Amino acid sequence: MTPFEAVVHLKSAMSKSIIGQQDLIDRLILVLLADGNMLLEGLPGLAKTRAIKTLSKHLDCDLSRIQFTPDLLPTDITGTEIYQPDEAEKFTFQKGPIFSNLILADEINRAPAKVQSALLEAMEERQVTVAGSTYKMDDLFMVMATQNPIEQEGTYPLPEAQMDRFIMHVVIDYPDDASELGILRLNKKEQSVADKADKTSLETISQDHIFAARHEINVIPVTEALEKYMVSLISATRYPERFDAGLAEWIDFGASPRGTIALDRCSRVKAWMEGKDYVSPDHIQAVIKDVLRHRISLSYKARAEGITTNQVIDKILEVVAVVA
Repeated sequence: MTPFEAVVHLKSAMSKSIIGQQDLIDRLILVLLADGNMLLEGLPGLAKTRAIKTLSKHLDCDLSRIQFTPDLLPTDITGTEIYQPDEAEKFTFQKGPIFSNLILADEINRAPAKVQSALLEAMEERQVTVAGSTYKMDDLFMVMATQNPIEQEGTYPLPEAQMDRFIMHVVIDYPDDASELGILRLNKKEQSVADKADKTSLETISQDHIFAARHEINVIPVTEALEKYMVSLISATRYPERFDAGLAEWIDFGASPRGTIALDRCSRVKAWMEGKDYVSPDHIQAVIKDVLRHRISLSYKARAEGITTNQVIDKILEVVAVVA
């Protein structure tokens, strides 16, 4: 099985368990192949937790779920040193749940900033430092953090530094009526004894397929013209007055160089997932909203007028010339 066939198989297997959220499945696999982390925003019950659990079932890897609460401590995530009086080494490091392949950081905005920041080193450097010692994460590592957009009481806004560590900010909505009917029937099926017995024979793909796919993605060429196009798109978030006077009134500050890197990586993954060996402007435009949604700060005027980040990105795509 080639890496592409393995990823297609993974996507197909996940689609059988997650109905009405095909974009979520695509983005979850895209972020995994891009070797990044994802911030997922959606209302309760939209298969956020189910999505990453299904991914771990069909991929040969471990999953840790961390429920963020106001009383959580940083060591609850990273781990801590335990005193062992009967051992030669009096202190041994007890690894926390962050030491896993897939991390579900559920309702990440419910924990205070010092706990949220405990993820920063692991997400960016792929390591954790405790008591002066550094511990490496596994080669396959991804954080999927969720947040609920309708409950603000008892929550803490994510720091900009942490938001920038997420390669994508994905927003999902309710499924349509046909998908809702499929969800209802799938839930009934999963309650049956026969279906529960079938769950022991899940087909999984190896982590090696993911690493091989990443290697193929890394060698996909991007023309100089498209590189300049991506730089221009990011530049429009920083210096909007150079492109459009109205756009300048909507943006306080724009994306960092991480935004440019993320746009390049995600567009190459998007091209690879479509079976292409080159990147086109369509691939860049297909991922730009999820890449930049959390990297653009709207002005007071934009918020007062009800302008959304998606509308700002649409305007950027309109005013920045497309190059082939």
